[in-house]
Amino acid sequence: MRTGTRAPGVICSAQRLGRRQLRVKVKRLLSTEHFSADGTLIEAWASMKSFRPKDGSGDPPGPGRNGERDFHGEAPSNATHQSTTDPDARLYRKGAGREAKLCFMGHALMENRHGLVVDGCLTQATGHAERNAALHMIEPRADRGTRVTLGADKGYDAQDFVNELRTMNVTPHVAARAKGSATDGRTTRRAGYKTSQIIRKRIEEVFGWTKSAAGLRKTRHRGLDRVGWQFTLTLAAYNLIRLPKLLASSSTIHRQDRQMQGTNKAAQGRKLPHRDPNQTTAPKPAAFFLSLLAPSRARLGDRVRRNLDEPDHPLTP
Repeated sequence: MRTGTRAPGVICSAQRLGRRQLRVKVKRLLSTEHFSADGTLIEAWASMKSFRPKDGSGDPPGPGRNGERDFHGEAPSNATHQSTTDPDARLYRKGAGREAKLCFMGHALMENRHGLVVDGCLTQATGHAERNAALHMIEPRADRGTRVTLGADKGYDAQDFVNELRTMNVTPHVAARAKGSATDGRTTRRAGYKTSQIIRKRIEEVFGWTKSAAGLRKTRHRGLDRVGWQFTLTLAAYNLIRLPKLLASSSTIHRQDRQMQGTNKAAQGRKLPHRDPNQTTAPKPAAFFLSLLAPSRARLGDRVRRNLDEPDHPLTP
């Protein structure tokens, strides 16, 4: 073996140790009690011309590579029609008055401490997909001694969904509808409910980045498996982009806390400035902190006087 080289086992052990340390640092950033869930539509790589009846009826497409098609007189639905380009895509509209598109539905579970995505999945676009995916993602994190919270918008305000969360020991911080809400005063009167409703909106930042920066507004793949792989990879990339700054700020905070603890211990053994018993007012804070810095100021003054005695030499650092 060459001098200066490491055995393969040593390298693997160092890599495992580095990964273990990184997991510990990242784990400190994640909340294990408070989460938010939401879903978004991802347009499929298929056109409306490919949405044809399943029984093969209907007019054939026009001549040419991109032939014309007449949709008048048809009532397309997912029960009777299917895309010939991507059979897994479903016709879905985001809300009343919005256009219907062939799309998939992506779901994300975000922890509320730093807004990192802890779980995600992709399903077919249906009316119950968001609630079913939220239950699927929060279930592994609800198996703990204390209750966890799940924030969501009004689309999740359904009686069966709220009841299912309560049986899983999860507090439903779901936005309440004006009429007929399944979320009652047991939850909405709490201060934590208002906090969850504010923080849960940060999940829109995740979807905004995936569609604007990562190009996931319209997928380039076909099939539920491939589009799901792309969606999961995009969520992982979002976390990786945010982690360096979060880890740096977390390390700075921990370092400042350790320095502050050391300063407090040193200040406890240092004599505090003398106070006249006849003095009616407390000493000014500025004078107190300057007295703590007196030894450093004395050393700095000696250094300045030494440099002034030797004018040919610049001030030493």
